[in-house]
Amino acid sequence: MTRHFLTDTDLSPGELLEVLDLAAELKTDPGTRVPFAGPGTAASGTARQTVAVIFDKTSTRTRVSFAAGIAALGGSPLIINPGEAQLGHKESIADTAQVMSRMVSMIVWRTYAQAGLEEMAAHASVPVINALSDDYHPCQLLADLLTIREHRPTAAPGGLAGTTLSYFGDGANNMANSYLLAGANAGMHVRIAAPASHQPATAIVQRAQALAAETGGSIEITADAAAAAAGADVLVTDTWVSMGHDAEGRDGADSPFLPYQVNAALLDGAADGALVMHCLPAYRGQEITAEVIDGPQSVVFDEAENRLHAQMGLMAWLEAQA
Repeated sequence: MTRHFLTDTDLSPGELLEVLDLAAELKTDPGTRVPFAGPGTAASGTARQTVAVIFDKTSTRTRVSFAAGIAALGGSPLIINPGEAQLGHKESIADTAQVMSRMVSMIVWRTYAQAGLEEMAAHASVPVINALSDDYHPCQLLADLLTIREHRPTAAPGGLAGTTLSYFGDGANNMANSYLLAGANAGMHVRIAAPASHQPATAIVQRAQALAAETGGSIEITADAAAAAAGADVLVTDTWVSMGHDAEGRDGADSPFLPYQVNAALLDGAADGALVMHCLPAYRGQEITAEVIDGPQSVVFDEAENRLHAQMGLMAWLEAQA
């Protein structure tokens, strides 16, 4: 059966570590695996398989990391920008999935509705990867987990289990959802600090709690930012205005997220040497201060670079499952 990566839990805990191990290998020596380089022919040399990368939303890190990663794996990225395809307009998602499956070896889609990704995967005979949806951002979490492992190599087997990660800000967005699920999958202790009006959906929390019970992790949802930061190994945040959301009332002096700003005072309450992370783009002075994001405990740009390596690991792993 074709494997897809639509949510953080589409990999089992063991498979998650396999992907991260493969990502680390490819980061050290990217030439060790070229799964998108097909069999050589006398006429053309080594054939290059094509990966379709579809964008319904603008992007910097997703576009560059997937394009560069596909090329490094021996393939050719086919970038499809908004308005350049008939997907979902003149042609159904199901028909598009079947057509693309006959022409490309993998489909990567950065879109809005999670339901669209699920429909694409249901009709595709090649792997479909969620490069961001309104509900989840699982590729970002692979990069984040890889970054934590790199900076906490002796913390626990795999560098993840038992780590306390605290997220601050909008707890009802795709990043919070993915931190809950991916963190639980990795056996981490995940805390979400958000105002009562912007806390995660009950169904997401329950899924994460059930998974954490199996992996030895834990889930905590709170409105108390200081309590969430206390003793935490990793502090993470995200923009207060997610793409496609109305900015009104979110980013001003009266923002409900202001008490959840990641600043020096919050960081002082965390564990010694705690890491600071942000998926970018960042708005200094809003969700995080310049002092913290540009400070010595920030691993934000390692995190950004690891989008490339984590996604290479994921694509190589998915290709090996075929």
